[in-house]
Amino acid sequence: MSRGINTVTLIGHLGADPEIRTLPSGDPVAKLSLATGETWKDKTSGESRERTEWHRVVLLGRFAEIAGQSLHSGAQVYVEGTLRTRRYQAQDGGERFVTEVVVEHNGTLLMLNGHPKATVEPARTTSASGAPPTKPPSTPSGAATTPARGRPQPTAPAVPVPEFDDSIPF
Repeated sequence: MSRGINTVTLIGHLGADPEIRTLPSGDPVAKLSLATGETWKDKTSGESRERTEWHRVVLLGRFAEIAGQSLHSGAQVYVEGTLRTRRYQAQDGGERFVTEVVVEHNGTLLMLNGHPKATVEPARTTSASGAPPTKPPSTPSGAATTPARGRPQPTAPAVPVPEFDDSIPF
């Protein structure tokens, strides 16, 4: 029996600059406020409607470092992580719960638009160690995933494409 899948994929714009903190262990943590939106046409009035949803995103380790160096309010990002709910004690003594998208080890952070003050290549790793992605995320049409302006793009070596017989064997 499957244990389930807990993967959250978001593409949106940052509502503020990342909030960077350091844990007592010395590891960096970044908190992002990510806005996603949807539009639809109201069936009764025919008017176009829009709704914005705000998501709490927590980046751990290397992802937090990259966010602190490269991300800014308004930047468009692709985030893939896990959904987690945690509880904490509020200042008034009450118990509170918060649900966040956590990006760590096997998560993904992609900067979809360039930023002139970025000091590192946009994050294209799926692990905090900098390992290359095991599978590229699917990008909706119209979303750019090119590096920041002025940086050369690596070119893939030419690989011959095998020809396949399209006939069905049955």
